[in-house]
Amino acid sequence: MTVTSVVDAIADDLRGSVLTGELAPGTSLTEAEVAGRYEVARATAKAAIERLVAESVLERSTHKIARVVRLGPDDVRDIYLSRAILEAEVLRRLARTGTPVPEEARSANAEIRRRWDAAGFDVVEPDMRFHTALVDAAGNARTSRMYRSLTSEVTLCMAQVQGRELLSPEIIIAEHERILDLVGAGEGDAAAALLDEHLARARELLAGALGGTPGPEAARPGLVSPGCWRRHGPARGSGQPAVRVSPRCGMPPGRSGPPWRAGAARRRAPRRRHPGARRAAPPPRRRPRPTG
Repeated sequence: MTVTSVVDAIADDLRGSVLTGELAPGTSLTEAEVAGRYEVARATAKAAIERLVAESVLERSTHKIARVVRLGPDDVRDIYLSRAILEAEVLRRLARTGTPVPEEARSANAEIRRRWDAAGFDVVEPDMRFHTALVDAAGNARTSRMYRSLTSEVTLCMAQVQGRELLSPEIIIAEHERILDLVGAGEGDAAAALLDEHLARARELLAGALGGTPGPEAARPGLVSPGCWRRHGPARGSGQPAVRVSPRCGMPPGRSGPPWRAGAARRRAPRRRHPGARRAAPPPRRRPRPTG
């Protein structure tokens, strides 16, 4: 049985308020306000605030009021680059050593699917759990600690991606599944390459939403779950065109496998006749010549 202290409970609740946007970036939090809100001593409120400052959920200069951290485009890129370096090497190692794909990662991805129609913020927790499970599967305590030191900032970024509806959960699910398949097949470099695309798309979409100039990665189409064609890609308000993508291969263009772009489907589709157009007359049949 896990015992949660009062400080832990307050920090968890405040963190949740930040992630859901209830406490917007730049919002101030004083010890008196927190103490009054939760009916605790100011010393307890101070401890909860200090914990969130240490996690980079709140920021505070010397002798200043704590405020909800305000991420800029450069912050987002730094955070995503740090996690990409760690996670990519983990995927290569898992594939190289034949480490079984962690069941926790599969269950987390299934949880994203179950929460598909819920609020965007509801997808963040299982999404974070998916990536953390892969890092933990490497079995290196220091690597896990390094990754967890980024957890709050990474989660804050992911919450802003989903809160702004920048990326469809369907893309997240399909790319997670493909990453697991590649790791299980021992294709570590391919898994790391797909992870880089997966993170880079979210990174540049969020950087653009926060006032930066999005890189070309923002316009890359994403994989979708098997069985349907849907309009996907950068969401409304991102300033990037949406694209249609095919689920048939799960491989980016230029790699082995069936075509996965919408153009390929259009080339395979039959041509439609205008309703008022006349059907062309068939060519005259030739009569066979007599032999002998």
